[in-house]
Amino acid sequence: MEGVTTRTYRTVFRKYFGGVDKYFTPFLVANQTHHFKKREIAEVTPMEDELVPQILTCNGSDFLWAAKYLAAAGYREVNLNLGCPYPTVFTKGKGSGMLADPDRLERFLAEIFSAQDIPEISIKTRVGVKDPDEATKLAEIFACYPVKEIIIHPRVREDYYQGKLRLEAFRMMLQTLSCPVCFNGDICEAADWQKIGNTFPAIDTIMIGRGLIADPMLAITLKREAPGYHADEAENVKRLKSFLDELWYAYSDVLYGERDVLFKMKEIWYYMGRRYHDRERALLDIKKARYKDEYADAVSRVFDI
Repeated sequence: MEGVTTRTYRTVFRKYFGGVDKYFTPFLVANQTHHFKKREIAEVTPMEDELVPQILTCNGSDFLWAAKYLAAAGYREVNLNLGCPYPTVFTKGKGSGMLADPDRLERFLAEIFSAQDIPEISIKTRVGVKDPDEATKLAEIFACYPVKEIIIHPRVREDYYQGKLRLEAFRMMLQTLSCPVCFNGDICEAADWQKIGNTFPAIDTIMIGRGLIADPMLAITLKREAPGYHADEAENVKRLKSFLDELWYAYSDVLYGERDVLFKMKEIWYYMGRRYHDRERALLDIKKARYKDEYADAVSRVFDI
């Protein structure tokens, strides 16, 4: 997630929680300059275990430059982002904008999958741009290439992240594809994954974004055998508080002053706060906090500490 699941967040998350088998970077923009920005280089260098760099581009040669750069850095897999719905990406024909022209998409995939000496390629996609029936053509295109894994968010671009999941479109793609398929979308608690697992027994892999930011314990709750799982709620609250405290200091090392750190922590609480709707006053005080002490006091009241 852009601006959220950065190296700083991942490093602290790994220390306090488990259950995650693979991490993905916020997307790295590959363009005609054939240079990543400094903040993008910092995301992937030095190489991070269990991390897959995600590439955003609509140009085959730019993708191949990025893939070779990342291969030289030690990565064995890169992910092609065909899912981002935001206008600044879509209108440039990138992200989900690539899905709007199946012929162009097919030419792009033919170019990158014919290349040598690049990492394996996985794909993050939606089921279409406007109509879930577009999923049929997209699945047929993807099925022609040796994709390592396809991560499907079962919404069309125009849904953004709202409305019901297009599960029938997902089912159709799942039936057409022969490569491994990962489910992504609206997994916010254990019951959500149980429902998807019951509906699609063949699916044993899920990607979680917003749900894991909202509840950092979610992955180890879903995988109760994972290191770090603890059934005691008081212990879990203590761990969450320690995680947030260390995250503050980690951001302080890479951002410019208390104001920027506050902004970043408030961004995290935008997601986490959804789990604490009965702490409305404390959440409002987090949002309004101007100083670290005000923020810390409000967080303690969220956790009743």
